[in-house]
Amino acid sequence: MSVAFVKEESAEAASETLLPDRPISPHPNLVTDAGLKALEEQLQQAREAYEATTAIEDVNERRRQAAGPLRDLRYFAERVRTAQPVPDPTSTETVAFGSTVTFSRDDGRVQTYRIVGEDEADPKAGSISYVSPVARLLLGKAVGDTVTVGDQELEVLSIA
Repeated sequence: MSVAFVKEESAEAASETLLPDRPISPHPNLVTDAGLKALEEQLQQAREAYEATTAIEDVNERRRQAAGPLRDLRYFAERVRTAQPVPDPTSTETVAFGSTVTFSRDDGRVQTYRIVGEDEADPKAGSISYVSPVARLLLGKAVGDTVTVGDQELEVLSIA
């Protein structure tokens, strides 16, 4: 058969199909129950997205379309595999993983965040990762305690 009729993948197309893995945090993969469920759902969505690409006939297009879901599949499979569920705190005496803490800043702002795992953290939705600088300083603190972040002082107002 003539080479003119063989569809070869270009170097550009090949690079589109080899996406680098999503970085995996070096920290322990602590998760709340809701965080573990969310990881499992994202893993299932990645599986479904990858399986949907198997219907694409053109091999190069199938590789291009499968690259993202395949990368997500590897990432979420690893995150579910390494997940370490942490039960909700039983005490509100001190800030712990899973606690919702309200604190005030020097500038008068009052903020409330739940301390959760890295994959479930979403500051805009009111949750921060337990490895974030603010969470690290607040863990173990009680109502009335203060911590210094940069040039600001935070005071713990309540723990739930």
